[in-house]
Amino acid sequence: MSKNIRIIPRLDIKGPNLVKGIHLEGLRVLGKPENFAKYYYENGADELIYIDVVASLYNRNSLHDIIAKTAKEIFIPLTVGGGLRTIDDIRNVLRAGADKVSLNTAALKDPKIISEAARRFGSSTIVVAIEAIKQSDGRYLAYTDNGREYSGVEVLEWAQRVEALGAGEILLVSIDREGTGSGYDLTLTKMVSCAVSIPVIASGGAGNLSDITNVILEGCADAVCLASVLHYDFIKKQIVDKELFKIEGNIEYLKSGKSFSKIQTANLPEIKEYLHRFQVDCRHRVNAEAVHA
Repeated sequence: MSKNIRIIPRLDIKGPNLVKGIHLEGLRVLGKPENFAKYYYENGADELIYIDVVASLYNRNSLHDIIAKTAKEIFIPLTVGGGLRTIDDIRNVLRAGADKVSLNTAALKDPKIISEAARRFGSSTIVVAIEAIKQSDGRYLAYTDNGREYSGVEVLEWAQRVEALGAGEILLVSIDREGTGSGYDLTLTKMVSCAVSIPVIASGGAGNLSDITNVILEGCADAVCLASVLHYDFIKKQIVDKELFKIEGNIEYLKSGKSFSKIQTANLPEIKEYLHRFQVDCRHRVNAEAVHA
């Protein structure tokens, strides 16, 4: 393949904590996001995506402190989303240290914000997240608020419009597959990837290394967004801060030592080495022996 595929950890944030759920619901506290972010950066992540998953409850993004702290220690592109409603909101997270912003609800409510933001900050700064849910008739519709709010807008039509308005990338999230480990929705990913010329980041469903390869080779994704596969590998290696279990929240799952049966954990060097076996070019190739360096 001629293009370089990016491997992008996704960190869903609720308050001060990294959380993870299934279909973006039933959120479990996993630990401190800065610990995960630092580990991923040191082990070859190409970018990071931070999403404030409860921002819609407060109509604001509350990640400014986390962004500022991360930007001082991590020197790869950082995308921030959740609760960004206005041009001022976008400006504020960029000033805090983000390199890109991810828009969803605001873009669907007023698509002009895409073109205005692209004009002011540059297309490469504007990512539009599309939360897709497959309907009983086979259509894919775009949703907001972590897949809870129906928009009635068809995903393919919206993806093409997003590109025309000046967005630089699409973060394509399959709500049906998110957190399940059952594999990416290849039909959805290929449909959107082949319909637009801007990069498409596939998100939702990775459960093993083959899933990642398939969404690139069969789904034609330009980048893959990962959460559970990486997060549970990190926890399994017992690198998480010992203060973890003093945090209030849904952590009984972590104390049990269990993991989802469908998810085979892996670290970033392992993923990149695996992809290279299939002639998939990755940025910042890391030697697997360097994991703990």
